[in-house]
Amino acid sequence: MAYYIYKDNISEWRWRLKSANGNIIADSGEGYRNRQDCLAGIELVKGSAQAPVRDA
Repeated sequence: MAYYIYKDNISEWRWRLKSANGNIIADSGEGYRNRQDCLAGIELVKGSAQAPVRDA
């Protein structure tokens, strides 16, 4: 698995998490004006590993 960052068609930064076979597992869901903000979003996701899973 790896995170990939890229600029979208309106020049905002986004990220994707891809599995080893290239399938997209998750994405940012929003664009970021600054690359650093995009990287911070990835770190937030990485840090949520202990978050509980709940029914909606």
